[in-house]
This record gives sequence, structure tokens and C-alpha cells, in this order.
Amino acid sequence: MTLNKVVWHGKQVSAREKIGAERGLRKWAEHVLEGATKEVPVAPSGGTLQDSGVTDVDPARMEATVSYDTPYAVVQHENLTYHHSKPGAKAKYLEDPLNASRAEGLKILAENIRGAHE
Repeated sequence: MTLNKVVWHGKQVSAREKIGAERGLRKWAEHVLEGATKEVPVAPSGGTLQDSGVTDVDPARMEATVSYDTPYAVVQHENLTYHHSKPGAKAKYLEDPLNASRAEGLKILAENIRGAHE
């Protein structure tokens, strides 16, 4: 009788999955920023708010952040009464693209986690 030997590589698999998940989070955050850029208001004097969009991933917490870095970014995001001259610009320029991206974001995450094993 012969015995088959099974070797478990759990730690290596887990490390690869974490790398894939981090890569997926980064891509999802960029996807959200791309959508937000289409909706972010632009002042007649220029696109300071639009140009301040950034993404960041904290691998230890497995969290991604998408933000705009101007003193008035939050006011522009939250004030539903402002009127914007840029076609498609509106309040909730971050929240709406994030909510709309959930299915696509999960797909991006899954693809990157699976891809980490190839």
C-alpha cells in the first residue's frame, strides 16, 4: 500500500491572498476615484478640487481611502443646494460612485485574489 503525502502551504497561500486583496483594494479605489472625477465640481477658475483627488490603501487594516484634499471638499460633497457649471458635476461626488461600484469592486477584488495564486 502506498500513501500519498499532502503538503499544506497555508501560510504562503494566505500571504498571496493578502497581496492580491491589497492590489484589488488599490484598483477598486482608483476605479472609484475615476468615477468621482467625472462628478466632482470644478470652479470657473480651475479644477483645484478635481486635481486634489487621491487614493491610499492601508494593508494592515485592509482599508482603502479615496478623498479630495481641499478646505471646501466636504462642503461641496454635502451641500445638495449648490449648482455646478460642469456637466455631470454634483454633490455626493464620492459617495455615489462608491455605491455604484460595489459589484464591480467585488469583482476587482476577487480577480486580484485569484490572480495572486497564478
